[in-house]
Amino acid sequence: MPKSRRRGGNPRGASGAQHRNMQPFSDEDTSVDTMSHCSGFSDPASFTEDVPEIDEEATQEELEYKLKGLIDLTLDKSAKTRQSALESLKNALTSKILYEFILERRMTLTDSIERCIKKGKSDEQRAAAGLACLLCVQLGSGIESEEIFKTLAPVLKKILCDGAASVQARQACATCLGVCCFIATDDITELYSTMECLENIFTKSYQKERNSDGISSTQNTILHISALLAWTLLLTICPMNEVKKKLEMHLNKFPLLLSCDDVNMRIAAGEALALLFELARESDGDFFYEDMEPLTQKLRALATDGNKHRAKVDKRKQRSVFRDVLRAVEDHDFPTETVRFGPERMYIDCWVKKQTYDTFKEILGTGMQYHLQSNELLRNVFELGPPLMLDEATLKTMKIPRFERHLYNSAAFKARTKARSKCRDKRTDVGEVF
Repeated sequence: MPKSRRRGGNPRGASGAQHRNMQPFSDEDTSVDTMSHCSGFSDPASFTEDVPEIDEEATQEELEYKLKGLIDLTLDKSAKTRQSALESLKNALTSKILYEFILERRMTLTDSIERCIKKGKSDEQRAAAGLACLLCVQLGSGIESEEIFKTLAPVLKKILCDGAASVQARQACATCLGVCCFIATDDITELYSTMECLENIFTKSYQKERNSDGISSTQNTILHISALLAWTLLLTICPMNEVKKKLEMHLNKFPLLLSCDDVNMRIAAGEALALLFELARESDGDFFYEDMEPLTQKLRALATDGNKHRAKVDKRKQRSVFRDVLRAVEDHDFPTETVRFGPERMYIDCWVKKQTYDTFKEILGTGMQYHLQSNELLRNVFELGPPLMLDEATLKTMKIPRFERHLYNSAAFKARTKARSKCRDKRTDVGEVF
């Protein structure tokens, strides 16, 4: 995937298209506690054909009235109320495109986020950092997001590097730094500075000895994983000369992380290795790695790991990932994945694209499909073109009836069960299955 996702993000003129694609907002409950559980926000894909017509303008006005109240509550004296308001705003920005509303209030929201990160406790800091990510996702890669990033970056870096802060808050700040920098910054020195800050965190996992304060570095593994993933995301938009420097610095050290006790660190390191190899071969067709044989042996061992002291779920997850990593390192291959959203399809056909998709999916959660359909930033990043302008009648005609879906799923389930039963029967020749 080309790395020039610059910087068409969310121009002011594009806000109209996003606004027209907005779906009705359920206004069953206005309480902060209920809003924080996202009961007031509906996934646009879940609407059925039986939904009656709603006054969209009145619904939009009521939504904005609720959101204004939530923004005010981010300044409340009660930490619990502030955190609940932050979570409710996150749910709203995940479920809706609110570009124009946010554009008018971005400075107020930025000030609230900065205050919550500086003075709040762990959960409040995490919620505020998550909201900052969503603000940039909504506003796109224009000057507005750049202003937000410039304001918040020093605070985020301070918390990230503060050993006294909670690991969860530092983890959220690492993710926020990576995502906001990916979206917002056009300053190459700021990009390098952010990557260096993240490197200072995850490279501590290279060392197996204890830290100077006597705390085992494995206790901070969750933080190191988030820093590594954020750093890898930023690596996908670096110039090739910088990519080559990073390859020289880290390619021989990442294999050390494959022996980590934490399965998530092993997986993060394996995927980072696959991405590094992909970028290296893209920059140099004759790229050669001297320690290829021991590396492939280690990857093959992880892809077939059967250690009894590890959980079955972890082993299945690890084997699945490392089969793909081994194919990438050894055979220069990537198993293409298909992502379906509405009437559209997106093909993930390289590690760069997979890394980017996984990051935004982690931030947007259940709202990922909706944003892929309607958010111009994501459509630019994944080269999907302008949002499709389909009216409700067209969407209904494209939707498969529920009964037909049920029949198709039942048939597929029966066929899969039969195939697996044959494979599990040891008396059957494997060649007869296919």
